[in-house]
Amino acid sequence: MPRKRFEWKLRDKVLQLGDRTLLVGVLNVTPDSFSDGGQFLDPDRAYAHAIALEDAGADVLDIGAESTRPGSARISEAEELRRLIPVLKRLKGKLGIPISVDTYKAAVAEKALEVEVDIINDPSGLTFDPELARVVSNANAGLILNHMRGTPDTWLKLPPLKNVIQTIGQELDAAVHRAVGTGLDRKRIVIDPGLGFGKRKEQNAEIVAFLEGLMRLELPILVGASRKHFLAKESTDQTEFATAAAVTASILHGAHMVRVHDVAAMKVVAEIADDILRAAIAHVVQDPLDNPVFRADRPPIEPARRPVRPPRSGGDRPQGPPRSGPPRSGPPRSGPPSRPYQK
Repeated sequence: MPRKRFEWKLRDKVLQLGDRTLLVGVLNVTPDSFSDGGQFLDPDRAYAHAIALEDAGADVLDIGAESTRPGSARISEAEELRRLIPVLKRLKGKLGIPISVDTYKAAVAEKALEVEVDIINDPSGLTFDPELARVVSNANAGLILNHMRGTPDTWLKLPPLKNVIQTIGQELDAAVHRAVGTGLDRKRIVIDPGLGFGKRKEQNAEIVAFLEGLMRLELPILVGASRKHFLAKESTDQTEFATAAAVTASILHGAHMVRVHDVAAMKVVAEIADDILRAAIAHVVQDPLDNPVFRADRPPIEPARRPVRPPRSGGDRPQGPPRSGPPRSGPPRSGPPSRPYQK
């Protein structure tokens, strides 16, 4: 299915979505994130990593100061700001790409937007703090609405989600309506099905496989599969290969953006997936049957048929000239009667 094009309106810029897959690079300034917790707590190290992600090809930088790994505990607004604001101040004016902050707290979002952040990525889909949408609207920023069930400390106890894509679509649609109700322009919203956010392991694959079901919301789609628990393998390299497979499948099923840790590697993955997607779309747009064998304006090519031989005896078979030479001797030939040759 063709991937629809969108213009994602941010504070002072517009991102074109759909022509190619955009990469959202992850920067966690947390001590306990499942992938890179503790590596970038220092603002200088965070700054260096942010520059490296942009140089590797990131189109957006997503910064998170509170872990949402399964089983993690919530932190206070003060602690989140203590981790986040020094990094944002260090990065202010240093990047050529938009900065997104991963938070569900309206007060944290407001402080981040004061430091010229372009996007707020709400992991709770407005279920924790609905006031966050109004804060984003007042700043004319972009908003990512991520689908979440329950809270990280309850995820392991949740039953499987029934009608997974239908339920996610309905709940994201409700979140979008709440955001628009605060005055936020719909063109500023991106949706994320929330892989791993309260979903059972096997259902994450189902979400990717049926991602097209979210297209009815008429909004750009972000997928964050990178290094999620449902992709975990025995080694780091194997997990990265699993991530590459999930990223590819997400793109082929309609994702406009992918949230990744290893931008350099996933940039190559996204480029190939985009090439495949463009080839598929071009084939559908032109004519899936535009092939000389199947062209409607040409008569069908029928298989060659072998001629049916005339019967060897009986009937009105024409007789040749009389046989010359002495008459044939010996007993008459025996065996079943001859039959005409048939294909």
